[in-house]
Amino acid sequence: MAGSSLLSKSDRRVMYGMVGVPTLLHVGLVWIPAIATILLSFTNWNGFRFDTMKFVGLQNYIQLFTVFEKDLYEALLNNLWVLVFLFLVATPMGILIAYLLDKNLRGTAFYQSLFYFPVVLSLAVVGFIWKSVIYSPRQGVLNVILGRTAEGDQISWLGDSSFLIPLGDYGLSKNFLALIAPMVWRHVGYIMVLYLAGLKSVDPSMKEAAAIDGASEWQLFRQVIFPSLKPVNVVIMVITVIEALRIFDIIDVLNNPVGTDVLSILVTESILGESSNVGRGSAYGVILLLSCLLFVVWYLRNEFRGLEEE
Repeated sequence: MAGSSLLSKSDRRVMYGMVGVPTLLHVGLVWIPAIATILLSFTNWNGFRFDTMKFVGLQNYIQLFTVFEKDLYEALLNNLWVLVFLFLVATPMGILIAYLLDKNLRGTAFYQSLFYFPVVLSLAVVGFIWKSVIYSPRQGVLNVILGRTAEGDQISWLGDSSFLIPLGDYGLSKNFLALIAPMVWRHVGYIMVLYLAGLKSVDPSMKEAAAIDGASEWQLFRQVIFPSLKPVNVVIMVITVIEALRIFDIIDVLNNPVGTDVLSILVTESILGESSNVGRGSAYGVILLLSCLLFVVWYLRNEFRGLEEE
């Protein structure tokens, strides 16, 4: 009949369920907590009784940039260090390994499994592995190789908070670099898998044409393969930024050594610490949220600009 719905009542219920349930979950688990975090950042509250909550305006933000200035800037810089190492070390290594494995070398399946193995582990587990196997002062691999296992001659890889790269009152501490290493180790496998999948979709005729034109291996990758993998490059960039900003578990399970604070650690310590202040923790959370939004806005702006130019 004209004007009658093409969907039966059962179909409509299924459709509403498929659309409504994810929407409710997204709103309940993402938007409501985000809005609540923003609102709570303007309060002073210990997180227990609602009648103790007080509106303090911008006081928490003022304190972050004055009283807790060193904590905030150190955490921001540490998040930036993670981003730099994931971009400049892990990503190129993952791309190189993927490019080599795409050549169908002998034992490719074994190497793929070997490099991907850290990805299936949580960063907490990765942290425990590196702490016990690599960084242990008495029997860790690094101290054994360097011959520094004797009592009094051991190197405390996670305990040395002196700056390796000083930047005034801040910098890259040695123990934070030790924490970045397992993050890089895990991220390499992630990049490798994404690039391997992308390389399989590259048109072989493009490679053959470039080879006939006399292109070298580097020219082939830079001028043919890399540009054709733009969607994969975008995904990698987004994942890398998210990984750098949300880093928490590996630092937390290693008991948060001195000089290794990041924004997520400050959020947790402010809310669950001895002097619990949900408002201050929420203010740290808002700064973390804004850091993510700045990247998202920049990314969307460039994407829409590219579409307009096309």
